[in-house]
Amino acid sequence: MFSESNLLGTGSFSLVYKGMLPGRTIFATKVFKLELDGAFKSFETECEILRNIRHRNLTKVISSCSTRDFKALVLEYMPNGTLEKWLYSHDYFLDMLQRLDIMIDVACALEYLHHGYSVPVAHCDLKPSNVLLDDDMVAHVSDFGIAKLLEYGLEGLVSTKCDVYSYGIMLMETFTRSKPIDARFDGDLSLKCWVANALPNAIVQVLDANLLRQNIEHNNAKVQCVSSLMQLALNCSEDSPEERMIMKDVLVAIKNIRLRVAATPTRWFALVVSAAVDLADAGQELLILFLLCSLGCHL
Repeated sequence: MFSESNLLGTGSFSLVYKGMLPGRTIFATKVFKLELDGAFKSFETECEILRNIRHRNLTKVISSCSTRDFKALVLEYMPNGTLEKWLYSHDYFLDMLQRLDIMIDVACALEYLHHGYSVPVAHCDLKPSNVLLDDDMVAHVSDFGIAKLLEYGLEGLVSTKCDVYSYGIMLMETFTRSKPIDARFDGDLSLKCWVANALPNAIVQVLDANLLRQNIEHNNAKVQCVSSLMQLALNCSEDSPEERMIMKDVLVAIKNIRLRVAATPTRWFALVVSAAVDLADAGQELLILFLLCSLGCHL
């Protein structure tokens, strides 16, 4: 099982392998490299945090194994790999809505960690390689090896605002398809400065060109969407932690952007037809007439 052919990925303190049970159930095993300083601590941190948290957008731990010489976590297998793979491999492509939905999933995960758990949790290592995608392209935040449990009011140097900053940078990366460590970013020019300089009128210059090649009739709507997303990303990545948004507000903002994107004629038609069918079953003829009139106004 622990062969190079089954290797799914590597982390700072671990290797992740693909495994299969006799019933053909596939799983992932995260094996910690105990010869490295910090590996024991990383294993203990992941166990402590993942033992208690439950959320659809977080990696699910099935079991763990711990001996003096071997430590591993058995994880739910994510067949579509990482967000990083989908952004940078020539064999894969994510359209506008897929990227937006993935970033909403990540925001949901962070909102839960920061505000929905008994003690705030800072992930501390948010990046595309730590976002895994399942069969339905739903995103799951993974790798809690350097995460921190934070006491309210005692966050100190590590805080949830670090995750908010990382989220803003990853939002820029996802829609520009440019890594923060890209060779073009040196000296005073960073990914954040590059995006900020493009707003509001030159956003096309930083937008991933692949997005504009698909359904070109909707390019104006795409540009408006990305402009809103990049402004949100900049608000998340303010230099001062106090000026950054909190994840509750980030989640509301990005969901509102998603609603505006969804309000295309095709999407509107599907929503109205679905609602009309439901109302017909309930005998609501007047409301059906209103919906049909609304449909006529949008076509």
